[in-house]
Amino acid sequence: MSGSEETTLREQGAAFMPRFDANGLLTAVAVDHATGALLMLAHMNAEAVDRTLETGFAHFFSRSRGRLWMKGESSGHVLRIVEIRVDCDQDALELRVEAAGPACHTMAPSCFYRRITATGGLERIAD
Repeated sequence: MSGSEETTLREQGAAFMPRFDANGLLTAVAVDHATGALLMLAHMNAEAVDRTLETGFAHFFSRSRGRLWMKGESSGHVLRIVEIRVDCDQDALELRVEAAGPACHTMAPSCFYRRITATGGLERIAD
């Protein structure tokens, strides 16, 4: 199969063909299925994708720890997968989830709980 045929199949076909980066990772965003709120961003390697599909719970690859982890493995704040969407060139996933508690390790509902102000500082966004 030529490169252009593979690209066409990946971008327009029905086969799941994840395109991992040079580090073997793809980007994954977790979104609350009911509200559409962005909860968190993380990375997945092939094993994390496989474990997520097998278990129905979000698994990621921690770049800082260099290992696979399941969201909520210590806190109990798991992300149950409702649906997984793939972007056009299959290098990013949208995990539509039901969260069993705060998504952020800071206990905020979302990891995106602050915004940049006009003066360049940060302010917390009301929950």
